[in-house]
Amino acid sequence: MRAIVNSVQPFSIAEDLNIRAGDEVISIDEKKPIDLIDYQNFIAGEEVSLHIKRISGEEEIIDIEKDPGEDLGIIFESAVFDRVIPCNNRCVFCFVDQQPDGLRKTLYVKDDDYRLSYLQGTYITLTNLKPEHKKRIEELKLSPLYVSVHTTNPGLRCKMLQNPNSGNVLEELKWLNSLDIAVHTQIVLCPGINDGDELEKTLNVLAELKSSIMSIAIVPVGITKYREEDVLKPITAEGAKKVIKQADEFNRKIGYTLAVPSDEFYIKAGLEFPEEDAYRGYGQLEDGVGTARILMEDYEDLKDQLPDELSEPYELVIATGQLACEVMQHIVDDLNRIENLNIKLIPVKSSFWGDKVTVSGLITGKDLLETLLPIKDELKNLVIPSVMLRQLTNQFLDDITLEDVEEKLGVNIEIIDNYYSIEELIDLILEHE
Repeated sequence: MRAIVNSVQPFSIAEDLNIRAGDEVISIDEKKPIDLIDYQNFIAGEEVSLHIKRISGEEEIIDIEKDPGEDLGIIFESAVFDRVIPCNNRCVFCFVDQQPDGLRKTLYVKDDDYRLSYLQGTYITLTNLKPEHKKRIEELKLSPLYVSVHTTNPGLRCKMLQNPNSGNVLEELKWLNSLDIAVHTQIVLCPGINDGDELEKTLNVLAELKSSIMSIAIVPVGITKYREEDVLKPITAEGAKKVIKQADEFNRKIGYTLAVPSDEFYIKAGLEFPEEDAYRGYGQLEDGVGTARILMEDYEDLKDQLPDELSEPYELVIATGQLACEVMQHIVDDLNRIENLNIKLIPVKSSFWGDKVTVSGLITGKDLLETLLPIKDELKNLVIPSVMLRQLTNQFLDDITLEDVEEKLGVNIEIIDNYYSIEELIDLILEHE
C-alpha cells in the first residue's frame, strides 16, 4: 500500500497546489508516513515540505507555509499506507468466514489493526499487538480504541476466538487503563456460549476498569445461510428480553449506564428503546447501538418544519432492511398524515445472506431487485439508505451498481443517509412543498 490520493477537499491547500486523485505522497519533511496518523502528525506544523509523485510519474517537492494544525485537505484511498495488520483469530462467530465464494477480495480481509480502531472505530481483539505497536499507542496516546472483548473468561475467550493466546484480554485492558486510554468495548453475544452467568461476570470485570471503559456494546451474533456448523444459535425474543433485563440490572447496580444492548435486541424483544441519556454520547453507533434513538429524536426535532399539505401529490417508496423498517414505520405513519404525501416502506429481505440477516448495510443489489422488480410499475420515486452502497463506487456488496438497479427498475434512485439522521428525508419532502 502507498499514500495514494483519492480526492482533495474544495478550497483547500491541496486544491491550490493542484494535487489530484492518483498522486502519491512520498514523504513529509523527508519522513515517510506509514498511515494517516503519521500524516496528521507530520503536517501539524507551520512549515511543511511535501514530496509528491504525480500520477504522470513526475516527482515534486513543495514547500508549504500554513497555520499551525491546518489540514492540507488531502483524502487518501486508505487510512494505512503500509500493510493492514491482519486478524490472527478464527472466531466461531466471524461474519467473514460465513460468506460465499466469489465476492470481491476486500470482503474477505479480516483486519485487527489498532490504527483503524483509532481512526475509524473498527474493533480489535488486542491479540496481535507487537512491542512496536504498544510503544506507538503509548507515545501517541491513541484514544479512544474499540475492543472486541466478548468475554473476560480466559479459557472461554480462547475457545471463542480459537486462539490459545487470546485469553489475556484483561491484562491488555489494564495496560490501556494505565495509559488513560479510553476504550469502547464490544460483546458479540452467542446464546449458550457467553450469555447468562458468563455475561454477568464479564460485565462485572469490565466495570472494575470504569475509569477507561467508556461503553459496553452488547450485539447479537450474526448468522448467514452459508454457515456450515450449527454451534451458533440466533437470539430469540425471550433471549433478547433477558439480555436487556440483565444489562438494566447491571447498570442500576453500578449507578450509571455502561452496558447497552444494540437496537436489534429491543426490536426483537418488542421493547421501547432507552432514552437518549442512556447512550452517553452515542459512542458505538457503528455497532447499531443508539441509531434508532437518534432517528426518533431527529424526527421529533425536525418534524415541525413539515407542512400540513403538499402542493401536489408526491409518492415515495423507501426500500431498506427489515430492522430499519421496524424503526422507520412509526415515522412513515406520521409523515403520511401530510395531505398529498404517500410514502410506502418496503422491507428488503436478504435472500443472499439468509433470513437471519436483517440489517440494511448487508442488502445486496440482487436482494433489492428481487424485492422491487415485482412492483416496478408502482415505483415513481425510490429512496434507499446510503449504507447499502460503497461510498466511492456506488456498488452494492455483490458489485451490482446503482446504475444497474436503476436501469432494471426504470426509476431514478435517491440516496439518503437515514442511518443516523432523518434530515435528508425531510429535505426531500420539503422540495415538494
